[in-house]
Amino acid sequence: MRMAIDYHDGLLFTTLKLTYLGKTGLIENVVIDTGATHSILSPDSVRGLGLEYDNEDQIVASVGLVGKQYAFVKKVDKVEFGPFKVSSCTMDFCVIDLTGKVNGLLGLDLLSSVGAMIDLKNMLLYEGI
Repeated sequence: MRMAIDYHDGLLFTTLKLTYLGKTGLIENVVIDTGATHSILSPDSVRGLGLEYDNEDQIVASVGLVGKQYAFVKKVDKVEFGPFKVSSCTMDFCVIDLTGKVNGLLGLDLLSSVGAMIDLKNMLLYEGI
């Protein structure tokens, strides 16, 4: 199992397929970020799936390059990237990039759950041996 990685603007990009309450959508311009412990998506990128903040959602704080940010957490049915699938997982949702060029971060939580290995020479993400 392997998938191609897009490299531009100094970042590694992929596309995620997210399923929430039976609705599925593609989220493009997601950065593969091994420095992110949790995967995060922009709320705007998933609004078409009916995924929005409600008062029962957990709020978490994280500290990154832009300082302290707050995200809401939701359980999703499935996240897919290339041939990899992660079912019934939690995702964080907050604004990633005010310009809208980056819709999310594919972090270590999902990458490690599928045993992903990054091959930078060939720009591939594949399952570890």
